[in-house]
Amino acid sequence: MAQNAFKRLALSGLLMIGVGTTALAADIDVAYTDTDLTQCTIINADDFGATFACPGWRGVPVMIAEGDLRFFVSYGLNAADEKAAYQTLGPFNTIGQKIEWRLTNRTGDWRPYATILRYYTDNEGGPEGQTLVVTKIDQGNTCQIARVDARKYKNANQIARDLADAMAFDFDCANEPVEYGG
Repeated sequence: MAQNAFKRLALSGLLMIGVGTTALAADIDVAYTDTDLTQCTIINADDFGATFACPGWRGVPVMIAEGDLRFFVSYGLNAADEKAAYQTLGPFNTIGQKIEWRLTNRTGDWRPYATILRYYTDNEGGPEGQTLVVTKIDQGNTCQIARVDARKYKNANQIARDLADAMAFDFDCANEPVEYGG
């Protein structure tokens, strides 16, 4: 019940983004990095998967792990200890080649506050699924905050950006990610 109320509140917030976006626009920027595992350091590997430390935007560490045919991605100096390190999608999946970093200058220096990463999911013989995962970046509070069904919406990238900008600053990682169109 509370989760449904939270989803309604988060999604209704999207309707108000147009009002606040102009004021925030000067404080928000975007950057992109690759998820090329050949540029990463293997931290741990066994018969069941591997964990990589990868370079992110301006040196922000990115942890990419694969286990049970699913990917897990987390960010920051303590990436392996963040909630994001244990979050993935239910179906078998892989990740896209680019991470979109949402950046803010609210504190006087550019810092990432969220990322958007495309996951490709197995659909048991059907067409491949695609989900844009929005992750909040905040030391000690890094987690997935929203998932957008990228096959369902032509403007899925913009929806993910709007969700990142509207939710990342105040999202409590004790909550589950908002499923947008899933």
